[in-house]
Amino acid sequence: MSNHSHHHHENSEHLTHKNADSHQGHHDHHAHMVEDFKKRFFISLIVTVPILILSPMIQMFLDVDWRFTGDVYILFALSTFVFFYGGWPFLAGIKDELKDKNPGMMTLISLAIIVAYVYSTAAVFGFAANDFFWELATLVDIMLLGHWIEMRSVMGASKALEELAKLMPSEAHLMDEDGNITEVDVTELNKGDRVLVKPGEKVPVDGQILEGKSTIDESMLTGESIPVEKEAGVEAIGGSINGEGALVISVMKTGSETYLSQVITLVKEAQESKSRAQDLANRAAKWLFYGALAAGLLTFVIWISLGYPVSFAMERMVTVLIIACPHALGLAAPLVVAVSTSIAAKNGLLIRDRAAFEGARNIEAVVFDKTGTLTKGEFGVTNIYTFNDFSEEDVISYSAAVEAQSQHPLAKGVTRKAEEIGLPLKRVENFQSLTGKGLEGTVDGKQVLVVSPGHVKELNLEFNNVQFDKWSSEGKTVVFTLVDNKLAGMIALADIVRETAKDAINQLKEMNIKSIMLTGDNVQVAHYIGEQLGMEEIFAEVLPHEKSEKIRHIQEVERLRTAMTGDGVNDAPALAIAQLGIAVGAGTDVAIETADVVLVKSNPLDVVNVIKLSRATYRKMTQNLWWAAGYNIVAIPLAAGILYNYGIVLSPAVGAILMSLSTVIVAINARLLKI
Repeated sequence: MSNHSHHHHENSEHLTHKNADSHQGHHDHHAHMVEDFKKRFFISLIVTVPILILSPMIQMFLDVDWRFTGDVYILFALSTFVFFYGGWPFLAGIKDELKDKNPGMMTLISLAIIVAYVYSTAAVFGFAANDFFWELATLVDIMLLGHWIEMRSVMGASKALEELAKLMPSEAHLMDEDGNITEVDVTELNKGDRVLVKPGEKVPVDGQILEGKSTIDESMLTGESIPVEKEAGVEAIGGSINGEGALVISVMKTGSETYLSQVITLVKEAQESKSRAQDLANRAAKWLFYGALAAGLLTFVIWISLGYPVSFAMERMVTVLIIACPHALGLAAPLVVAVSTSIAAKNGLLIRDRAAFEGARNIEAVVFDKTGTLTKGEFGVTNIYTFNDFSEEDVISYSAAVEAQSQHPLAKGVTRKAEEIGLPLKRVENFQSLTGKGLEGTVDGKQVLVVSPGHVKELNLEFNNVQFDKWSSEGKTVVFTLVDNKLAGMIALADIVRETAKDAINQLKEMNIKSIMLTGDNVQVAHYIGEQLGMEEIFAEVLPHEKSEKIRHIQEVERLRTAMTGDGVNDAPALAIAQLGIAVGAGTDVAIETADVVLVKSNPLDVVNVIKLSRATYRKMTQNLWWAAGYNIVAIPLAAGILYNYGIVLSPAVGAILMSLSTVIVAINARLLKI
């Protein structure tokens, strides 16, 4: 056994590396960067304490005098460390932003800390009046803190490709001409090889069934809710789960040709093509950078032209450039991000991609996968019709006794109904499964059959065709119960619609968001459920690889910004392509890893909550950026000396108070966020 598990691990490792190398590298790199910011923040923070104590301006502020010979050189040394060590990510980041001709947060922060450092160094060696070392250190600390908070929220990088690789079994039972079986690695299989798939095992590759009959559960892969009856001559998909019969399969596709490999490729392409939205704070920083440069230069030119000494004009310009990078701006977005992430988590919404979540406020259409999202993905009894003086309780009681012996989803639906109405399960004897027909057993001394419509027709029994046709047209599955060869009743079962789905669709309508259903199920089932819920558009019988094409169609032809909600492997490429991919928590790991947001409770109403929270988060961010920039709007003209003639000039100390005030307001405002 240990050999097998080791072997399996190796093979999934092999697949994982092949499909997710670049992805894993990106994930590790991001985790390393988060740790790096955290370390730089704490070390810089510790060094900032003595910088504050040694700063003449802070001492003046506190009305103390702790000056001593050479203190300015210690201050210079400590500040140099913070500038190069703490400020390094920003100094390095300026290169990329300027190369792209797109100055943003990194450029604005770098401008302020470089000016503060150069001017303060000049002050140490007697070329300028005041130093701004404490400004430099606190600015670096707060910006590191903001970036660390933000990057930590962004983490959750996707492991979709690894999860997909895990779905494939690593071994297969290869059969030779004489029927002898050897265990081989799936990668060693060739087209035309024959493999045995035992009951309950995963099908190792895409192939054609040569012998045997069974039901195969393809719901993870295709979204088809009912296990599909398969027999010789029919294809089986690698990764699907075999039911109760043994199958011999001829290998048709291997390696990159298999269905699952193609899904992996689609997910990979979609993830790579998803562009990162440039965030709000970066755009604000860009304009502040241009504004600061213009204001600084203008300040210098005006004071020089008014005949003031270069040193005075220089000090005014430096004050403007340092003040231009508000500490609050560094925290405006990250604090809101952190608060909205924790609100989301408390409400069972796990945000995995911040940029996509922030864009959710603009969603115009929500596409729902049916099985497992709008419905529970489990069968429930919707109607019962009785014959020959049997009551509904009799029909359920006899049926449930026999069905309790089976693992089929339909059987579970019948036994669940018996539990709901409080019927004890009767004992069954002589139970047997009639392949392709149904189940048989003896209950209370009577022979009970629970069988398919086909078997009832074979027996030439009369039943209510009108009722049967009506249920079938609604996409329901109908089973018949016979007691001692007499028809007792027919039971209609369907995938149960979630109670909250209708409410979710109604709320989306109120928000002017279109609701669309996308399902692999047949047209009747899709329309029956779609009409119950009030869906505006329904795509049925969509093959798995077509789901992402349908999303593209909605995006490009209908020109709607789209969110996709799904839970299966077949949904993964569509989740990756949509502007917002929402996975239902009860779904497959693959869907969850591909999505931008995961709904832990599998509640369709949470789709509405995601959009509402995104809108509220954006509002708060905008307010915070106004508070942060508002400080600039007031402080920059005062620092430039616009009211100098009235004796009002913004000293760096007062600038610091204003700066702290705007930071506090931003922090409080972020805490007030709610859905």
